Parts: sequence; structure tokens; C-alpha cells
Amino acid sequence: QVQLVESGGGSVQPGGSLRLSCAASKYTTSYTDYYMGWFRQAPGKEREGVAGIGVSSYTATTYADSVKGRFTVSKDNAKNILYLQMNSLKPEDTAMYYCAADLWVGDALDPQQYNYWGQGTQVTVSS
Repeated sequence: QVQLVESGGGSVQPGGSLRLSCAASKYTTSYTDYYMGWFRQAPGKEREGVAGIGVSSYTATTYADSVKGRFTVSKDNAKNILYLQMNSLKPEDTAMYYCAADLWVGDALDPQQYNYWGQGTQVTVSS
């Protein structure tokens, strides 16, 4: 059972930056075999995909339109850590952020395709 632990959330003013981390452990195969993604859920809203990244050396990334040009997803395969660098944050980015992983994902931004989830880290953007 893959375990994922997010960290790095907090409160920031509009225009600020945060970097989220997701540490992975207890994976059944190599960490590099897993597709991984970042998702967020605001109160009263459905969970939505933010960014996804492919496996191993195929590190193709995909982003939701709402975060393109502001957020960057990356993996450190040596440390088994997934990152989400968030710049130019807006109040509408306020949400609980989750990382997710699975061995095969067709749509990297579809939460229904992931079986392994972290507990989430809160991001609040407010002046």
C-alpha cells in the first residue's frame, strides 16, 4: 500500500508563492513506475486535478488551465518526493491540496483514476 504524505501548505498573500511536497513510501514496485498528480478541493466543490506527471524518464507534465504558467510539478526520483511549485497565487487557489499516485493513469487530471492518496495540506491565499 503506497503511502503519501503532503507538506508545505500554509497561508500566503495574493501574488505569493508556496512549494508543496509529497513524500512517497511503501510502494510495491519502483517509485518511478507511478504516475503522480496534485489535486485540490475547496469547500463545497468537487476535487479537481491541478497537475500530473508521468513515470520514469517519461516525465511529461500536464496542468489544469487555471494554473498553467503559475504552477510547476516535478519529481525527485532519488528522494521519492513529488513537488508542486506554486507562484502568483490567487485567492481562488485556496483549497486543500492532495497528492495521488497509481501505476496506470489515462487522464492524469482525473481523480477517479488514482487509488493512492495523501491526507492533504491546506493552502490559503488571502490578503
